[in-house]
Amino acid sequence: MPYLLKSEPDKYSFDDLLRDGETTWDGISNNQALLTLRNMKKGDQLVIYHSNIGKEAVGTAKVVSVAMDPANPKIPIVRIKPVKRLKHPKPLADIREAAVFQGSILFRQFRLSVVPLTEEQYDWLTS
Repeated sequence: MPYLLKSEPDKYSFDDLLRDGETTWDGISNNQALLTLRNMKKGDQLVIYHSNIGKEAVGTAKVVSVAMDPANPKIPIVRIKPVKRLKHPKPLADIREAAVFQGSILFRQFRLSVVPLTEEQYDWLTS
């Protein structure tokens, strides 16, 4: 299943992920977002979305591993690596208007930092 991960680019951008080559996706405290992270599997496809600044989908990544934190079994340790920068970033306004996103949790619960996507939504974002 693909997912959209929101990141504030002034804190950790897609360029930072490209530079680092791999990172742990952490700093999530919302219970629904944590549940979504726990459901991720190695190899799942990701879209990185810059929130607050830029407000656009900018790149793709892949889940490297998912493990539970031994110190806190409710917190998943999700490692991701970059795949590629989108040739055509998708701004929020275009995403909001796209038929494939009508009724999406992305706009019903816009504060979620981890959002499951359908294959059609992933394909639209990455095309």
